[in-house]
Amino acid sequence: MTVEQAALADANRARLSVVVLTYTRADQVLDTLARLAALPDRIDIVAVDNASTDGTADRIARNFPFVKLVVAPRNLGAAGRNLGVAHVKTEYVAFCDDDTWWSPGALTRAVEVLDAAPRVAVLNACVVVGEHGAADETCERMRDSPLPRDGLPGPALIGFMAGACVFRTEVFRQAGGYEPRLFIGGEETLVSLDVLGAGHEIVYMDELVLHHHPSPLRDSAQRRRLLARNAAWVAWMRLPLAEALRATYDAFRLMRAEPWPRSDVMALLKGVAWAVGRRRVIDERVRQMRELVHEDDARREAQTVDRGPVGSTRAT
Repeated sequence: MTVEQAALADANRARLSVVVLTYTRADQVLDTLARLAALPDRIDIVAVDNASTDGTADRIARNFPFVKLVVAPRNLGAAGRNLGVAHVKTEYVAFCDDDTWWSPGALTRAVEVLDAAPRVAVLNACVVVGEHGAADETCERMRDSPLPRDGLPGPALIGFMAGACVFRTEVFRQAGGYEPRLFIGGEETLVSLDVLGAGHEIVYMDELVLHHHPSPLRDSAQRRRLLARNAAWVAWMRLPLAEALRATYDAFRLMRAEPWPRSDVMALLKGVAWAVGRRRVIDERVRQMRELVHEDDARREAQTVDRGPVGSTRAT
């Protein structure tokens, strides 16, 4: 290969990969992969099948032979994304689920932003929901983050959305990816705390658009249990004692309000002991960031009470 050919090959090489996670939603993931493949952005695509039971892997292989297909040995939940990242060879990695897809040009723009902002490790996209494309409520809160921008390309955050973000690949790996024991439900929190604790920044970018057409195949009660359980475990791993106790109390309160299966109760209790063994409390910088966000949340909630009920979701 000549120097000119090598330079051309390097110029045409993708700098960003998209990892798509799916589980037993073959029709939806095929639609998502078709949309990603049609993007003008120069990207590699990795599809992770979380041990689906509906022939998803076979259909992906047959319809998209150019997509790197990774089949998990079992359903790993959010940690299935770790398998995808293990096959990524690019500097940056974007994530989406089988019911989300990136807008044309968004991923090219993400590369430009990350190239120009070495302090930033994670970009969170603007998620637009459904046919009408209304901005996700969480993203609206991210847009109004109370944290100082300090020269960042967008509002600073203390968290991100797992299926709507772009990472520096090496930072994701250094953070250890998603903890398999959390499975799914608030799994981003632990990664976020560790990314911030390593001195990196997480930023919201309104111009990076991700479309989300939510699947109806969801178990809301199970998700609430997993969110409460994982919040308690993460708190014991990383947060001050008062927050760990409060998160555990909240989980027990939900347990009483929505009687949990005995297996979930036992998992919560055993997991607390496991989490304590992995305890490494966040530093003062991250603690102050969280306090600013929580104070802003409290102010917003008080205003909501004064005005009357309006939906709200913590975003940052």
